[in-house]
Amino acid sequence: MNLISYQDSRPIYEQITEKYKLLILKGVLAPDEQMPSVRKLAMELSTNPNTIQRAYAELERQGFLYSVRGRGSFVRGDTDIHAQKRAELAQQLSSLLQEAREVGIDPAALLKESGWLEETD
Repeated sequence: MNLISYQDSRPIYEQITEKYKLLILKGVLAPDEQMPSVRKLAMELSTNPNTIQRAYAELERQGFLYSVRGRGSFVRGDTDIHAQKRAELAQQLSSLLQEAREVGIDPAALLKESGWLEETD
């Protein structure tokens, strides 16, 4: 699994956080599945364990993981994660469409050009 890219300008913990969020949202990681230990993942990625701990803490703060003392971190199994992501994407889309309006681009035309809307006759 390729979690980090050294060409990416973002901090490594952010890259790890984003990759795991994507895996959880896609369902690749099942609810209540145990995450790799901090030490094991740090060794696999040849990075500092503090970096992994920071990524896990961020995932927990955002509601993607939960911790069990003495056992490790596990994937949270609720559907709120998908609802949060949906709201986040809707906000981003709304901002982009608003920006298009502000610069004189018709949002519907833009969506058609991008292939997201089918043209109607």
